[in-house]
Amino acid sequence: MTALLEGIRVLDLTNVLAGPFCCCQLAQCGAEVIKVEIPGQGDLARQLGADPDLNDRLMGASFLAQNAGKRSITIDLKTKAGRAAFERLVATADVVVENFRPGVMRRLGLDPAHLRSIRPSLVCCAISGFGQDGPIAGNPAYDQIVQGMAGVMSVTGDETSAPLRVGYPVADTMGGITAAFAISAALVRARSTGIGETIDVSMLESTLVAMGWAVSNWLIAGRRAEPMGNENMTAAPSGTFRTGDGLLNISANRQSQFETLCRLIGREELIANPDYAGRESRKQHRIALRRRIEEGLESRSAIEWSSILNAAGVPAGEVLSVPEILEHPQVRERGLVRTFGHVPGVDREVKVVRAGFRLQSGDPAPATPPPELGADTDDILRELGYTPEEIGALRKEGAI
Repeated sequence: MTALLEGIRVLDLTNVLAGPFCCCQLAQCGAEVIKVEIPGQGDLARQLGADPDLNDRLMGASFLAQNAGKRSITIDLKTKAGRAAFERLVATADVVVENFRPGVMRRLGLDPAHLRSIRPSLVCCAISGFGQDGPIAGNPAYDQIVQGMAGVMSVTGDETSAPLRVGYPVADTMGGITAAFAISAALVRARSTGIGETIDVSMLESTLVAMGWAVSNWLIAGRRAEPMGNENMTAAPSGTFRTGDGLLNISANRQSQFETLCRLIGREELIANPDYAGRESRKQHRIALRRRIEEGLESRSAIEWSSILNAAGVPAGEVLSVPEILEHPQVRERGLVRTFGHVPGVDREVKVVRAGFRLQSGDPAPATPPPELGADTDDILRELGYTPEEIGALRKEGAI
């Protein structure tokens, strides 16, 4: 069956994570994504990751993770011939995504107004740390900078460890997924009206929007979010508990779940205790309640309790490492990981995760492995009508 974004051509001018993650989601939904990279070096992520050998080959693990399903062309947009080649490519495209600092595309003469003069239905998306305008729009932005400014670090950890950085680049990821959503929405209108769009995605704003109750409790109730470690501010007992073997997350948020939990762990007396009788009183005495519950959990392991509690309708789950969850039957049976047996430039098996959803018409997944730098340059230029002689001239000039 036709893929969701089949027939959509995306030009990916992005680097490192937020932009590449956005375009990776579009590629998995069937869009043709052409990665436009700097000759000789490409996306900085090609040099990033835990394997130095792959970094030296410009096929770093960070690049491999976000760029499957794409083609790669190298163009120097600072040259006249390179810009002309890019403009010819724009004439065939539906989307242009970039994550340069604000103003860079304008200085290159490739601002959205100019690009849409070539292709009126074009959707232009700029992803930046703070947006295209405002007093700090021009500041450099990395994930940790945005986490700190957005308040994420202020609510992560506990009273002794906060402020603490979230252990993965959440601001980059939220910026990328927000951009993918906005682009998809703009494409719906463009297809029906022929009207393009300019999208301004701020990682700071995307992260704030994703913080949910931490933001809304302040805006609506005037209550500042505090770092509570593994505790849940909205309910108790709800958090991470020690068991006889391993850690277990339990979210007994409803009265019925709390009572069932107490019975299962042999602590029925907690139900009638006035300190724990109601939702608010349990929150006020959460530390003492935690100790009593952990006493009851000592008799079994986290994996045993997870099975028992879930079967009785009490939400629970073991605290796992990344390798452990990737080997979990739930993840394995749903086919989240896509394996490429041979990847040019890597000479080994490469595994990546597909999109985090499934489709009745066929699960989204990257169709091809991540490309070597400039692997598709000649093919794409020939598709645009360049002759072998013209391609040779571009290469001699350093435009590609």
